[in-house]
Amino acid sequence: MIRLLTVIGARPQIIKAAALSRAISGEFSGVVEEHILHTGQHYDDNMSRVFFYELGIPAPYRNLNVGSAPHGVQTAEMVVGIEKALSEGGFDGVVVYGDTNSTLAGAVAAAKMNVPIYHVEAGLRSFNMSMPEEINRRVCDTLSSILFAPTDSAVENLAREGYADDVRTIFAGGRKRAVIKSGDVMYDNAIYYGEKAERESNVLRDNRLEDRQYVLATVHRESNTDRPENLNGIFRAMADIAGRDSISIVLPLHPRTRKMMEAALDRELRRRIGASRMKIIEPVSYLDMVMLEKHARMVMTDSGGVQKEAFFYGKPCVILREETEWTEIVSHGAGILTGADYDRIMDAHRRCMDMDVTFPPLYGDGHAAEKIVRAITEYSGQEGLR
Repeated sequence: MIRLLTVIGARPQIIKAAALSRAISGEFSGVVEEHILHTGQHYDDNMSRVFFYELGIPAPYRNLNVGSAPHGVQTAEMVVGIEKALSEGGFDGVVVYGDTNSTLAGAVAAAKMNVPIYHVEAGLRSFNMSMPEEINRRVCDTLSSILFAPTDSAVENLAREGYADDVRTIFAGGRKRAVIKSGDVMYDNAIYYGEKAERESNVLRDNRLEDRQYVLATVHRESNTDRPENLNGIFRAMADIAGRDSISIVLPLHPRTRKMMEAALDRELRRRIGASRMKIIEPVSYLDMVMLEKHARMVMTDSGGVQKEAFFYGKPCVILREETEWTEIVSHGAGILTGADYDRIMDAHRRCMDMDVTFPPLYGDGHAAEKIVRAITEYSGQEGLR
């Protein structure tokens, strides 16, 4: 039996982990034993308990409860807690997802203890080293034993950096490393939870929304929420879109973002928002978010996950950032980078409303999780991966 420690710390990582948990509890139930450790990087006990239940995955066996703190303090506390779990647990590998401080801490702790690291979503690059996420993903890739790249562009990024795609051909500091194009676990989830959302979600009915009659918007990234000028640019554009057009904007808003918005926007802009067709609602569950994505006309977001889910469901996307790690969405023409600039947002919105673009299967065949777990079972016992 292969014992894996899965390290998560933020809501998107719970969603990604759900795909592997389904594969482990299904096809690999007699081969792999998974234990989930939550760092507590972003954790609300009530919300997270419901979230795990909704996704149908095991609750964490341990929560480090690190909470919010400066990057260095937070990451150091995570490393200490993960090292303790590894020293007690006899784990054969550590699975980490994406690019958060929890990802970095899981990789550093495992590397220090000579435990194989399996990085899901390896090879993504925004090429902006001022972003903490870019630093995290590059360091994690350097430390990982198997790098599961979701797309061709991720594989190409790793190849340019000297990583090979064959476990037999690359050595680094005594550690063998392999790059495997796995496909994207979030595409697995888009298929699985998309069907589940249609059966179980009532969010459209509860908010009196009709198919393709609204724009779905999300704003949460600190580079936007912590800069008043960015919030003003974004919300001026949204107010004008929802005020002039016959289409509404639906904005699930986190309490922190709401607080920052109220502080940054002047009274007149808040009045215009209130008088427009913008519908600001409380944060929604994952299934409700999937339902909103599936039935929107288009999407406006600064979230990496939401822009990708928009692509999965065939929705053009205004990306409220200056760069994205999901570069193929932009190069394919399904997403437009605008930053927080009012004029660019308005232009991108007009283009997306009339956009005629195809959405090819850039992210695999919906079986990424099975490929990843199978690769772990095949490689985890090989000499040199430790």
